Amino acid sequence: MLFSLAVLVLSGLAVWGRQEKKPERAKAVVFVLTRNCDLVPMVQTMRNFEKRFNSRYRYPYLFLNDEEFTEEFKKTIRGETAALVEFGTVPEAEWSVPEWVDKKKLDESFKRKKKEGVMFGDKMSYHHMCRFNAGFFFNHPLIMKYDYYWRIEPDVQFHCDLQYDPFLYMKKNNKEYGFNIMLTEFESTIPTLWKETVSFMDKNPGHAPFKDKTLKLFMDGSKYNLCHFWSNFEIASLHLWRSEAYMAYFNHLDKAGGMFYERWGDAPIHTLAVGFMLPKARIHFFKDIAYTHSPYTNCSEDPVHQINTHCNPEHSVKMNSCLQTFLAATGVDVY
Repeated sequence: MLFSLAVLVLSGLAVWGRQEKKPERAKAVVFVLTRNCDLVPMVQTMRNFEKRFNSRYRYPYLFLNDEEFTEEFKKTIRGETAALVEFGTVPEAEWSVPEWVDKKKLDESFKRKKKEGVMFGDKMSYHHMCRFNAGFFFNHPLIMKYDYYWRIEPDVQFHCDLQYDPFLYMKKNNKEYGFNIMLTEFESTIPTLWKETVSFMDKNPGHAPFKDKTLKLFMDGSKYNLCHFWSNFEIASLHLWRSEAYMAYFNHLDKAGGMFYERWGDAPIHTLAVGFMLPKARIHFFKDIAYTHSPYTNCSEDPVHQINTHCNPEHSVKMNSCLQTFLAATGVDVY
């Protein structure tokens, strides 16, 4: 009897001491820059994103805003997920016009852009948003503990269940930048961005090791072909943007003032930086993630990627010449 009890006790201790192995995870975060007024579309995005991916992986969320989030916003968002959610504010200096920008020239440029019909050209908040996403979000105190981020926005949609962890894919395959849609930028928004990029590379050749390789994919002869990764969807290494090379590039562009005098977006800035900083092998096209940011959609025809899906491949931007050129050069099948 005593022997039987001893066996039971020891067996119980063995079971008690044997902990279930936790699934491997990357040090990653789902990053959102949004406003209080975007609560309704943000909830729609959260429900969709949780259903398609994060209810199974529970990666933390980080929400940033240029003003304090309301208690209603925070309570509502936290009610949509079992994952950790943190809220923070953008430092004032990172959401304001820097002192070196000529105010008279700035006012004149806004009037000109409005007259010429440059999209968001006279919307100051849009300029601040692009500048923050281009040069600051990755060093916000609340994001410093992470290595990777997945950027999502209000009112976007994921159409298929995702059966793997994109963060771990990036980590295990030595990828640093992941994209989903490629488009052509409006030339009227970035008339001098390429000139300033060339100036930076000429002055800092050590920061641009792939300017004659990967960057060529974004060039038409000696000029920028305007192709860019659409940055409302990004899965990338935070260390890429924290690097000495990228920070030097951003600071060069920031001093030039084109994020205010013109309407340089974070998408072409990120794209050009990826072009001259990374080998092609470290860039990944997430063709299997069916995604819409109106009016554009990425949708794969491969049945393997159509698990529990609501996505029509005919609506995809897959035939876009930018994507065709990029994937052909990198040896990846388009779809």
